[in-house]
Amino acid sequence: MAPKFREGDPSTPLLLDCNNNNNSNNGKTGNGSIVHLDDPDPVSSRKLDNPTTNLDTLMHMLNGNLGTGILAMPDAFKNAGLYVGFFGTLAMGVICTHCMHLLVRCSHVLCRRYGRSALSYAEVGYYALDSGPTWAQPLAGAFRTLINTFLVVMQLGLCCVYYLFVAVNLRELLAYADIHVSVLTVLGYLLGPLILLNMVRSLKLLTPTSLTASVLAIAGLAIAFLFLLQDLPHSTTVQPASTWSTLPLYFGTVMYAFEGIGVVLPLENNMANPRDFIAWNGVLNTGMTIVVCLYSAVGFYGYLKYGEQAQGSVTLNLPTDHLLAQLVRLLMAVAVMASYALQFYVPMTILTPPITRHCRHPRCAEYGLRLATVLLTFVLAAIIPNLGTFISLVGAVSTSTLALVFPPLIDLLTRWPQTDRPGRAWTLLKDALIIAFGACGFFFGTAKSLAVIFDAPPH
Repeated sequence: MAPKFREGDPSTPLLLDCNNNNNSNNGKTGNGSIVHLDDPDPVSSRKLDNPTTNLDTLMHMLNGNLGTGILAMPDAFKNAGLYVGFFGTLAMGVICTHCMHLLVRCSHVLCRRYGRSALSYAEVGYYALDSGPTWAQPLAGAFRTLINTFLVVMQLGLCCVYYLFVAVNLRELLAYADIHVSVLTVLGYLLGPLILLNMVRSLKLLTPTSLTASVLAIAGLAIAFLFLLQDLPHSTTVQPASTWSTLPLYFGTVMYAFEGIGVVLPLENNMANPRDFIAWNGVLNTGMTIVVCLYSAVGFYGYLKYGEQAQGSVTLNLPTDHLLAQLVRLLMAVAVMASYALQFYVPMTILTPPITRHCRHPRCAEYGLRLATVLLTFVLAAIIPNLGTFISLVGAVSTSTLALVFPPLIDLLTRWPQTDRPGRAWTLLKDALIIAFGACGFFFGTAKSLAVIFDAPPH
């Protein structure tokens, strides 16, 4: 039975139905916090064992976005053209950031509406539909499962690309040292360290890893710019706009780059001061401003420098006989490997509860699940035919849906009881346009990426 709240006022504290025995826990949340149902702001009542500071969260935010996607931006611009790619990336960055705000704000509204202190992405979708139109309420459980499925697919897809990226760049580094091995061999050597790294269960304990990854990534990008900015050709040497046929690949790669949607709510839920996350000068806006500027710069100068020769990672375009280029590969490989643990955190929060719920030794079951999932990413990374195309596929299939389609849909459902809210028509139009844009990107981007993969020669 859905909790009761006053129609048209989603910020109203939860009003209990005295005949509903399911509410006898007085709002006990999934993270162990007790929330009084007359608390006007249960989000601020969270009780966390290891809360993260604003700086911790910013480091995780940068770490969650400055992965392999930023290095694929020159390849994305190749599929869009110099100016279409530049202005398109800025526009998509603004839209994605807005959708992240929608998701967090809806989470806060639904926390007040249902007397919860924190919600996951899938729970936000569930409660939004549960309090939405009467005909749609029976679909709430299926919607929650759908969101969780997309989250797991996206995050494990990111992990596979991260894994492959590290192996490819380390192989280039070993070749510079006159050690010639296959990518599969490097993947095998990396398996042990990744297994150990992903046995860390606490987001707080991953903060040093995220800090290290962010510092190394920024250092690697700074050195890479030394190559990108040298002897730049004139802008007329590259296409200002590409053909329509390759734009879906551009869309998929850019959406893959904006990969942080999966970690937004886990990060916000673990903050000591969650209201600071979506303030105008808060963690989200600060982090995404840095990210969008870096994406645009790497894509613009990378494509201008290498043109149609831009590969799935800009590190693969750097000179193979230069020590600084090898240093960039090493820094980015270590940074991405450290970021793997953060991307791995999200699917574990989804898969662990149903697997360990009926086990006599839940901790052992969780570690077994973590081991099996790392092995799965190893197998998938070993059979990925092309880094750039797989990046575009992951972005088109999962990231576009989670970042562009679901947040505005959840926003519309969350606002459903507010029939007399000013600006309702504008909100409906804006959300509908974002949903249509994300859905078009999903269908065309997925179709184009799959066509390229199946037409590619054997790896």
